[in-house]
Amino acid sequence: MASVKVLNGSVQVDASLLAEQFDLEPSSVIDLLRRGEITSRYERGTGEDEGRHRLTFFHGSRRLRLIVDGTGQILRRSCIDFGERALPASLHKPGA
Repeated sequence: MASVKVLNGSVQVDASLLAEQFDLEPSSVIDLLRRGEITSRYERGTGEDEGRHRLTFFHGSRRLRLIVDGTGQILRRSCIDFGERALPASLHKPGA
């Protein structure tokens, strides 16, 4: 089962979860991350959302968003395919 782990302030996402959502082979995910073809954003919840984490991944015209709790349990998952509409280039750049 694909999973998310939250350990000592870091978050690890099982490559098979990304592969499933982006219609990829799990073995290709690491290489796509290294080449910047899959990018991500991480946000830590504050206030009312304390203890939650929002993980957003971008690949091609798709955006995957996961909301997880402090144990890594996925509370909410959404994947949007923008189809022919290209995502803004700034979304594909780490740290943007």
